[in-house]
Amino acid sequence: MIKLKLKYILVLVGVWTFSQTTSYQFPKIQSAVTIPMSLPISEIQRLVNLQIAGTLYEDLSYEDNNNDQLKTKVEKDGDIILKPLTNNRLMCSVPLKVWAQKGIGTLGVYSYQQTNFKLVMNFISSLVLQPNWALKTSTSTAGFIWKEKPVLDFGKVKIPITSIIEDILVKQQKDFTAVIDTQIQQKMNLQPYLVMAWNNFTNPIQISEQYNTWLKITPQSLKLTPLEIYADQIKSTISIDLFSETFTGIKPLGNPFVKTIPNYIPSQNMGDVFSMKTTANIPFAAASNIAKKQFEGKDFDFNNGKSKIRVEEIKVYPENDNVVIEVKTSGKVNGTSFIKGLPIYDAQKHKIAFTKTDFTLKTRNIFQKALTSLFEGKIVKMIEQDFGIPLQEIEDNSKKSIEDSFNKEYYTGLKLQGKVLAIQPNQIFIHPEFMTAVIDINAKLNLKIEGLSF
Repeated sequence: MIKLKLKYILVLVGVWTFSQTTSYQFPKIQSAVTIPMSLPISEIQRLVNLQIAGTLYEDLSYEDNNNDQLKTKVEKDGDIILKPLTNNRLMCSVPLKVWAQKGIGTLGVYSYQQTNFKLVMNFISSLVLQPNWALKTSTSTAGFIWKEKPVLDFGKVKIPITSIIEDILVKQQKDFTAVIDTQIQQKMNLQPYLVMAWNNFTNPIQISEQYNTWLKITPQSLKLTPLEIYADQIKSTISIDLFSETFTGIKPLGNPFVKTIPNYIPSQNMGDVFSMKTTANIPFAAASNIAKKQFEGKDFDFNNGKSKIRVEEIKVYPENDNVVIEVKTSGKVNGTSFIKGLPIYDAQKHKIAFTKTDFTLKTRNIFQKALTSLFEGKIVKMIEQDFGIPLQEIEDNSKKSIEDSFNKEYYTGLKLQGKVLAIQPNQIFIHPEFMTAVIDINAKLNLKIEGLSF
């Protein structure tokens, strides 16, 4: 029996030879990619501190506010701290230092003294990611804590002005909630960053340089689970409904660039492992070349070694949903055999093999027809066991190329990390000029948003 030798795997180099001058586009396959997303609370804290800095409030007039004879200046005094609370809320603590100058007197005659003091204003923000991918907060006041209380020092007389300052701070704290909400919504809008990632992700991926094979992904819609706040990060899961297409022979055009991505559809309970599909396409001309390299000119023993049969010519071609292997032999059986079978993927041997084979022998020698049954068992077994289209290299190349595209920072601060857990051809479809193996891919992805730049 003729054995498949390692060198025949090298025939794969020629599998795609015809496609270097001919471009083929194969049917779109619908898939979905699930991407758990994490946003560290420290990242929101960093961005808030970048945007809220310096002087937050200033009143340089003695006469306004009903001639209150008070000037004040409020500045941020260190980093704003965010801490998680229950029910998807954050505590926002803003350290402040305040300078105040107050006039004490009557009938237009005043004596002025200034004071400096510190406090921490607290706010509570609830979070929601709007359908347009902007992070929205609803912030309310949560009081303030004095670190140093304001006192005007007139030498022997010290006048506390805590109540006066508190009235101002209460009003300013309410106004400040709008500042927090506005800054977060403006700066934590993920739309522009996701647009960049979308446009990069939809560029064709070369899954085999040697065979000039390309995977093109076209996203269709997006789903998102509700935000959940944990001890150190905010989590959610994105699901992308998409079409995947495989091309051979030439790099396909990328998808048109988008300026906005679709609003997400709220969803629940998405897993972290997803399945998607691509295809490997093997021309029948290449399948014939593999068979020729493996069998043509080879002898095999027949009838318990008493006779030999030589394979003179062999070719492979389609017939409806079947594959026909046509074998011309000489020697003990001089004629043409037609072995017709269904292509299947042999997971153990990583190759396309054949099953449910039918056998027909055409020969002019009536005496050889008596050997048909014996000969059929021999040659059919040989074809089913030894012949196949090896796909191991295609599987390995596809896995590496897909993982390379999964592990990228598509934009500064948008870090995609992923791993292909399993890759396996499944269904085999027959076309007039080629066989298509649909390849199932199980993978995991994670999107971490950290280090965004403006």
